[in-house]
Amino acid sequence: MLAAEVATKTPPPISDWREWRRDLPLGSIAVLTILLTMAVIGPAIVAYDPLETDLPSRLLPPVFQGGSWAHPLGTDDAGRDILTRIVFGARLSLTVAITSLVLGGGVGTLVGLVAGYSGGRVDAVLMRIADLTISYPVILLALLLAAAFGPQTANLIFAIAFILWARFARVVRGEVLVIRELAYVALAQIAGTPPHRIVLRHIVPNVANTVMVLISLQLGQVIVVEASLSFLGAGVPPPQPAWGSMISFGRDYVLTAWWVPTMPGIAITATVLAFNLFGDWLRDRLDPRLQAL
Repeated sequence: MLAAEVATKTPPPISDWREWRRDLPLGSIAVLTILLTMAVIGPAIVAYDPLETDLPSRLLPPVFQGGSWAHPLGTDDAGRDILTRIVFGARLSLTVAITSLVLGGGVGTLVGLVAGYSGGRVDAVLMRIADLTISYPVILLALLLAAAFGPQTANLIFAIAFILWARFARVVRGEVLVIRELAYVALAQIAGTPPHRIVLRHIVPNVANTVMVLISLQLGQVIVVEASLSFLGAGVPPPQPAWGSMISFGRDYVLTAWWVPTMPGIAITATVLAFNLFGDWLRDRLDPRLQAL
């Protein structure tokens, strides 16, 4: 009877789809689906050029405020369709965010694996470099790069990746310090398994969930940083339709044409909130310590 009770109370495996479906953030998934659709196929189906000006159509209101369906979200001070620019801005923001995370996250994960498994002086030196990197503000670095080389997308990606690698390195290193003390890792070392095989076979699969959750949580923050730098003129160079620069150019029209800065602001808010909520859900599903609660 006791065995039957234990079997009854045992939670379903994490691979079970019903377990993953529990508390699924449908709103976040819907927003992210729309965002990805805009980024992938949106530019191919919009009716306007995001850079083409149309002065006779400048500052037209959105459709729900007396405007027309020709410009559902209105136009900006140069007559450019705001919806079209938001769609192109989604592709640009995701490109910057994903590229920065691939570069910064890849380097940081590698550094964290090396530091955590090696220990000693290697660990100390790498973590002091990471601490120094984290203490350096990304906005200041991007402003310095913009002043030296001009506002460029490549500079923006480098500045964000430069800060991100240290965050990944510290988190992964903490995970590796715990995993390398486990029995199966010690047995592999006693058996004479080369360090690189131990790391690839026994440690990397165990930190993959942590890296995946960290990526999902950092995506929203990267988009905020990209928008902030574009707002300050140190990010994506104009007239490219970056969400941050759209807000910057529209701030003079907050009282007279509120939709110009508000629409890209809503896009940023919805995107960041969706990524954060999805990241929290993914962490709850992938963290075995939370699964045991």
